[in-house]
Amino acid sequence: MQQPGLHGRHRDRNGEISRKHGNTLVSTLRKICGPSFAPGAQSGEKLSDVLVDMDEQSLTKLIHDHERGDLEGKVAAA
Repeated sequence: MQQPGLHGRHRDRNGEISRKHGNTLVSTLRKICGPSFAPGAQSGEKLSDVLVDMDEQSLTKLIHDHERGDLEGKVAAA
């Protein structure tokens, strides 16, 4: 069964992102990706807690940044 929002990517990408950036707060990611990132999630929640429920647009942005190797630098700068 294909997971929504993954566009043919293996689900392990979410696991990899969660292991590397799971402690990152939604508020930090909203500084990077914009205020519409992970709608419905509280700013103080950790990425690992909301990753499974994220909308397609937020998840796709996160995966693209991770695949390009940009996510770690963006989180550190935020």
